Amino acid sequence: MPTIKRPDTLRIATYNIQKCIGLDLRRRPERILQVLDGIRADVAVLQEADKRLPPRPAALPHFLVEETGWQAADLGGAGSLGWHGNAVLYRNGVELRGKGHIALPGLEPRGAVWVELDTGLGPVRVIGAHLGLTGRARREQMHALARAAKHDDAAVILAGDFNEWSRGAVLEHIAPALKFLPPRASFPAMRPLGALDRIAHCQRLTAVAHGVHGKRPAHIASDHLPVWADLRAV
Repeated sequence: MPTIKRPDTLRIATYNIQKCIGLDLRRRPERILQVLDGIRADVAVLQEADKRLPPRPAALPHFLVEETGWQAADLGGAGSLGWHGNAVLYRNGVELRGKGHIALPGLEPRGAVWVELDTGLGPVRVIGAHLGLTGRARREQMHALARAAKHDDAAVILAGDFNEWSRGAVLEHIAPALKFLPPRASFPAMRPLGALDRIAHCQRLTAVAHGVHGKRPAHIASDHLPVWADLRAV
């Protein structure tokens, strides 16, 4: 369970919500929001936030997001919560300054999103991604994300499901300007073995705490557990 958040930090979480279908095969978006509430994050980067088939309506309904005190960056349109399933939620005095998409190479239809936020740490660019299933695709996609992370006007955070099982620095060397937090097992949720879900940040920030949120109902709400980090300005 996350520690009490310090007032001088920004808590960010990344969570593959598996279209709100839990390990009991029930679609329960309110359960996902219960997990997010337990993390007490300021910003949540989500993967698989939309249903699979076009027009890809939101699996996590907009009205439930708003009822629970979150705001969603308008990244998808046509009823989607995000783009290629990637969505960003924010609250606790965080304000949206800008947003956009990042095209990712590969045979699978993949993409990433970015938002610029006004936070207690100053302007922060948050990049959310869900990388491909093959090593070659992930490496090519990480090159695209490394280019997007070169930003002089704001601190940068990269978060998402990287689909990388290796505990070695397979992707980190592609983006040397970012510091990847140590891997923590988050998949599968019932018995985590793989550190697929990762958070990285630029040199303007430092992490004072990070971990995996496994408190109920996170163990059953999705096949992934959320990963969180408390970041502070250097």
